[in-house]
Amino acid sequence: MSEALEPATHPFRVHNFRAYWLARITMTLGQYAMMLVIGWQTYDMARTGGMSVQGAAGQLALIGLLQFVPLFLLTPFSGLAADRFDRRKLAQATIVLQLACAAGLCWLTWTGMLSIPWLFGIAVVLGVVRAFNGPALTALSPNLVPKAILPTAIALSSISWQIGMIAGPAIGGYTHAIEPALPYAVATGLFALAIISLSTIGRVPQPDIRGTAKPIAQLVDGLRYVLHNKMVLGSITLDLFAVFLAGATALFPVYARDILQVGEQGLAQLAMAPAIGATLTGIFFSFRPLARNVGPAMLIAVAVFGLATILFGVSTSMPLSLAALFVIGAADMFSVYIRQSLVQLHTPDDKRGRVSSVSHLTISASNEFGDFFSGTMAYLIGPVAAVVVGGAGAIVTVGLWARIFPVLRTTRTFDPPAELVDSPTEAKTAGEKA
Repeated sequence: MSEALEPATHPFRVHNFRAYWLARITMTLGQYAMMLVIGWQTYDMARTGGMSVQGAAGQLALIGLLQFVPLFLLTPFSGLAADRFDRRKLAQATIVLQLACAAGLCWLTWTGMLSIPWLFGIAVVLGVVRAFNGPALTALSPNLVPKAILPTAIALSSISWQIGMIAGPAIGGYTHAIEPALPYAVATGLFALAIISLSTIGRVPQPDIRGTAKPIAQLVDGLRYVLHNKMVLGSITLDLFAVFLAGATALFPVYARDILQVGEQGLAQLAMAPAIGATLTGIFFSFRPLARNVGPAMLIAVAVFGLATILFGVSTSMPLSLAALFVIGAADMFSVYIRQSLVQLHTPDDKRGRVSSVSHLTISASNEFGDFFSGTMAYLIGPVAAVVVGGAGAIVTVGLWARIFPVLRTTRTFDPPAELVDSPTEAKTAGEKA
């Protein structure tokens, strides 16, 4: 029976979602291949130029900061753009710019003109691009499938991201060992495929908010919704502070080159390990969606994330480090699956772009600014101490958030109860959207 006559029972039975999934996985492959090589080239150039381990780690901190600043400044406006304009076209435009960055890095590397200032400049451009890319794609996905299968779609979308995180670093590390410019050439092709795939998505329903209020008022409205909904605020900020403190990924080049001494191919393996754990967890949830005790499960997952980060920090064995990173990825995916489902199902569709932008801003703060924090801590106290202190900080965050946001301890299902929404109108809307 046709899709129009019989509601889809799985996201992959919906053409628009299949095209979205392919676009997201190819884009993520290109992103993570490019990001791994940018980090490696920055650290390696700094060390080759005579910098100490801690001084070169400081260069990695600057890469994180240069990506975070434009994200921080532009993300509130990018969320509004995702609510006011065609999310498909906005996402396509961001991937076109990423393609241009990859092509430029390919040429600079091939010609031997690449330098740390060039890497810093492109990091700023990527920060601008990702400010608009995240909210557009995140807000688009709930419009592609029926709400009954949205949690499964979120798990599958996360799988595409995690597969990209597995294979992307592998593409970056192994192709760089063959020819330094090759990973950027491959990324250029992957971004082109993502653009083509997004172009096949038909027009999807999207609320028209352009005439409802002035843009600034709409920005404030989206932020107010996040601040007043304790479930949304608690879920988003838990991820912000835990990953911000325990972000070890920025220091992978340090561990690969100077602590574990496994080189660029080992660097690829370090980057792949958490993504493998996350992907297997996402696959499990795509077949067995979590239905009970979702709030307590999220808190436990973040605590495990912190413990595994401490283990990775003190390890000098490659197998043990890979095992710890596998657990980090699995625990992170467990938390991400619950958080994204709660945020999407607790948010009305006409606010999803703006709420997604707030969520994306916190993710960016925990990732890019977290990279700056980790690199700075490594510069001040050394890389091992920085990772261990960060993991302990994530565990402390879990205890604090369990007290500050008791709703995280008591939430049993993804369905938002009316008392979580401040106004009767919003409660009705959120209930309908879930």
